[in-house]
Amino acid sequence: MATDTITQAPPRERLYKTSRKLKRTVRIAYPAGMGRMVLHTELDWDKGIEAVSVSEDGNISTFELEADQPFLYFKPCLVEEDGSVHWSQGSNKLLLLEESDQRIVYPFFFSPENGRFSELIEFPSAILDRPHQLRVYLPPGYEENTLATYAVAFMQDGQNLFFPEEAFLGQTWEVDQTSKTLRAMSLVDDFVIIGIRSGDRMKEYTAPGYEAYARSLAEEIVPEAQRKLRIGNDRRHRSVWGSSLGGVVSFYTVWQYPEVFGVGVCMSSTFSHKDNLIERVLTEPVPDVGFYLDSGWPGDNYEVTMAMAMALVSRGFRYGHNLFHLSFPNAVHDEASWGMRLHLPMQFMNGAVARAARMTSGRVLGESPWS
Repeated sequence: MATDTITQAPPRERLYKTSRKLKRTVRIAYPAGMGRMVLHTELDWDKGIEAVSVSEDGNISTFELEADQPFLYFKPCLVEEDGSVHWSQGSNKLLLLEESDQRIVYPFFFSPENGRFSELIEFPSAILDRPHQLRVYLPPGYEENTLATYAVAFMQDGQNLFFPEEAFLGQTWEVDQTSKTLRAMSLVDDFVIIGIRSGDRMKEYTAPGYEAYARSLAEEIVPEAQRKLRIGNDRRHRSVWGSSLGGVVSFYTVWQYPEVFGVGVCMSSTFSHKDNLIERVLTEPVPDVGFYLDSGWPGDNYEVTMAMAMALVSRGFRYGHNLFHLSFPNAVHDEASWGMRLHLPMQFMNGAVARAARMTSGRVLGESPWS
């Protein structure tokens, strides 16, 4: 019998124990026809746990687990008809026994552990009268486990996100490394990330030029992405990210097109430099969207970011629900700083604890901009 070679961590000393057994179910989704799914857990890595039920189409297997501790590490395994066993790629999965069974696990077995980047994609924009240049980051297992759909992050200044040879001063946001770390922690559901290369930043990221740019993002880039990628079709699955002037155009885009986008992530944004966004927040009807705002201090648009956060609060935005604001002492205005704190908005938007809190507070998926 062929079996993948897997090195598991040695048994650890028991530091945590509950007074009673905790039980929960977990669902594993993988395309039918390759074999049956079993689970192995840290309670006994050599013992396979069989599913208690399988969906009619064979795509989703449900397991019941219990332990006298509040968490378990586990691995999905694929057993072929000839008895060959394949352990899922990547780090062991963390299962929280107190969490309700809301999030489906999408393992992969035959793909690399790291995500991949597309070639540079170019297509014409009739609105901007120039070509768009995009590069897409696809999470690991994207091609293999075709049952999974993903939230999508549209990020400005795409040349600064991934590769040092393309980035300003060779500094990137290291998006793929942050995603890999959060995945290893079982902390955040994966994103598809679309890096949009900037054209004339001073024109297209400020008023009035950002009007055409945002329209192009909403009416040209989003439909193209929906056609070609396995991403959620609800606006709340779409977020727009940027820093400095890119944060301004991201805010404008979400405020202007709340029917297309659910969340804006705006780092070190130059609000009121060449825009009227604070005035719009104070005077216009409030859209059903959410924002993450941050800045460094001093000299990193700290004051205007605080002013925008206060303007949003004055209009009824609730901290922790549809608004997050953070300041970072001594953080500077560069790609390295933005990349270092990239994990924060990722956790606020798509983190396990954040999503569970929204669900258990009576708001279901689709009722909160952060869902």
